[in-house]
Amino acid sequence: MDNSGVTGKLWDIFCRVIDNYGDIGVGWRLSVGLAARGQQVRFWVDDPSALAWMAPEGAPNVEVRHWTQPIQTEGLAPGDILLETFGCEIDPEFIAAYADWTRARGKKGLWINLEYLSAEGYAERNHGLPSPVMTGPGAGLCKYFFYPGFTATTGGLLREPDLAERQARFDRADWLQQKGIAWQGERLVSLFCYEPPALADLLDQLATGPQATRLLVTAGRASAALYTCILNKNRLHPSWNKRELLSINYLPQLSQHDYDHLLWACDLNFVRGEDSLVRALWANQPFVWQIYPQHDDAHHQKLEALLEMLDAPPAWRAFHKVWNGVNSLTEGKASQQPRLPNLALDSWQQVVTSAGQQLRLQDELVTQIMLFASRHL
Repeated sequence: MDNSGVTGKLWDIFCRVIDNYGDIGVGWRLSVGLAARGQQVRFWVDDPSALAWMAPEGAPNVEVRHWTQPIQTEGLAPGDILLETFGCEIDPEFIAAYADWTRARGKKGLWINLEYLSAEGYAERNHGLPSPVMTGPGAGLCKYFFYPGFTATTGGLLREPDLAERQARFDRADWLQQKGIAWQGERLVSLFCYEPPALADLLDQLATGPQATRLLVTAGRASAALYTCILNKNRLHPSWNKRELLSINYLPQLSQHDYDHLLWACDLNFVRGEDSLVRALWANQPFVWQIYPQHDDAHHQKLEALLEMLDAPPAWRAFHKVWNGVNSLTEGKASQQPRLPNLALDSWQQVVTSAGQQLRLQDELVTQIMLFASRHL
């Protein structure tokens, strides 16, 4: 039931696909969540091609618009709420039209910038802050910064109201069979990554036991990285998987729903970026996060903040640091990349379960952003 006080509004949500699919994944989940609560959404995206496999059935009350340069708005009146994802900078002519439209109707506009997810303290400090627009076509409007987050004083996390019910109905064996995966009860591990420096170490660990493992590899950069790594291992150490304890399935591109199913099916999930991190938390299974690398190593602090928020045990912290290439320093120089610590899924499971229980007590992001809109319109 919608008790947000916002009814029948039209949201113009803008998204640019940078070099991966996290931006469009978050933008689409937000659009669908708003539409499911009675809102109308126009989802403007510069490269909508990924939606063909990410959301092949579309969603009611969500209209996908190709965000071209220049923007094509013939016959369209601006919506009630402008929302730009991750500072993607809406076209000046659209901002001007929105400012004129709101003034002509004698109504107050609302312009929201949805920021990146972080457990760092600035998310709490800056969440909801206004930034009056003093110059340019949007002069007189006010932009508000909306920060997703893990605490009650942030904007929360994306989570569908029926998520727990869908998880309870999920049949792992049936889903794996539908995907053509010949599961025989072995441990299942999903791999969604960039190019982690410790990937070869992970393969060695999985191939030497103590139990059989099936690695389910997502399409794109993860598959390419793994394929290259295995070619190199076969050349240098042909017998690295001689006991055949490790088997591998390369998956096709998965819809958002099927990616959830993958996470629910696996005993351990390697995830990357923002959207899959949140989905891994809701999956309630041990996970390892590869944060998007930044040239100035600012991602190291972001990783540390998440591990601190989770109260991660030392073994999990150490595993994350090696997986993300966070080296210790020796005499002012980076030390040699350390070996990947052993998996410790039992203790990791306890942390994930506890964190998930706490996070589910908080209002999820769609509810919070609708309440935010109702206070400012």
